[in-house]
Amino acid sequence: MQFEHTYKQYDAELESVRAKVLQMGGLVEQQIVNALDALVNANLSLADSVISNDHRVNALEVQIDEDCSHIIARRQPAAGDLRMIMMVVKTITDLERIGDEAAKLARVAQKIYESDRMYTPRFAEIKTMVGLVREMLRTALDAFARLDVSKTVDVARQDEQVDEYFRAAMRQLITFMLEDPRTISMSLEVLFVAKAIERIGDHSKNIAEYVVYMVKGKDVRHTSVQEMERETLQP
Repeated sequence: MQFEHTYKQYDAELESVRAKVLQMGGLVEQQIVNALDALVNANLSLADSVISNDHRVNALEVQIDEDCSHIIARRQPAAGDLRMIMMVVKTITDLERIGDEAAKLARVAQKIYESDRMYTPRFAEIKTMVGLVREMLRTALDAFARLDVSKTVDVARQDEQVDEYFRAAMRQLITFMLEDPRTISMSLEVLFVAKAIERIGDHSKNIAEYVVYMVKGKDVRHTSVQEMERETLQP
């Protein structure tokens, strides 16, 4: 491991924080899976579960944030350790926001299926987008766990795919609304869902970028995929 210290307790504290981040990431990923299931299969009990479990995501964010504050106050980390603590704080913020987006999807499922309506949305394209963002999140968290930047560029490339799926979905939904005004309400709900998933992709990309900074000390935010790739390949 990159960060080793004379004091075993210090190492244990850092490792505990990293483990809690991964725990939070696993919970958030499950929230995404359950929210999609609720949307596609009209599973209202699962939608309720996603919404009620959002407080667990929030609680983990608060707990990890407090742990990081204590480490800074007691250990006064420097160099790589300080970068790691800073990136952990940023990572849990993005994970919490992913959890919020999953809760939004669950609320849309409640709204759609708790009322009688003529048109029920189809979520074929949404399922493809969710598959992509799940893979992005999993890859970013794996990079965090291993302190390995080799796959972070893949996350950035997949984010571009997610953005293209979102733009295509938006064009299609606008066409539907123009051709048949009765589909406006349904189309807006699907658009809301697609935007939430697109935001999950953005947050997953952020986490991958934090890993690059944590390992390489290079800030690759707001850079192109090609620039990010050059930074990750540098020794």
